[in-house]
Amino acid sequence: MKLVVNGQPHEVDAPADMPLLWVLRDLVGLTGTKFGCGMAQCGACTVHLDGAPIRSCITPASAAADKSITTIEGLSKDGAHPVQRAWQEVDVVQCGYCQSGQIMVAAALLKTTPQPTDAEIDAAMSGNLCRCGTYQRIRTAVHRAAELTKESGHVA
Repeated sequence: MKLVVNGQPHEVDAPADMPLLWVLRDLVGLTGTKFGCGMAQCGACTVHLDGAPIRSCITPASAAADKSITTIEGLSKDGAHPVQRAWQEVDVVQCGYCQSGQIMVAAALLKTTPQPTDAEIDAAMSGNLCRCGTYQRIRTAVHRAAELTKESGHVA
């Protein structure tokens, strides 16, 4: 199966129904995307498929063939993406386990809604669970990422 992950082509020997999460982690070697629940309930496994956030734990790898897959490693090579910078500035992370999924959802939100309201942030982020309860800091970081995006002209 041929996949394009973070702009790079990958040929993987995987069953068509193998979850994309395991293809990314075990076959491609990108471990930033996390396994949380395996049932698309927590959001830790969120990646972008053609720019839209999806749960890679339930998405068969075959559904990603001929599409663009972006993982947390693909947002930027050096952590300079506005969402990643905002997460650091606001000090969102506590345990950090859910954060790659949180960041991927926030980046997708800012592409469609460059200046989101609290309600829009809460709605977009509601499917991503944080065991540590950093939801207020997540909301603050999304607002900060919107500011950084506007200041830099970077496309989230």
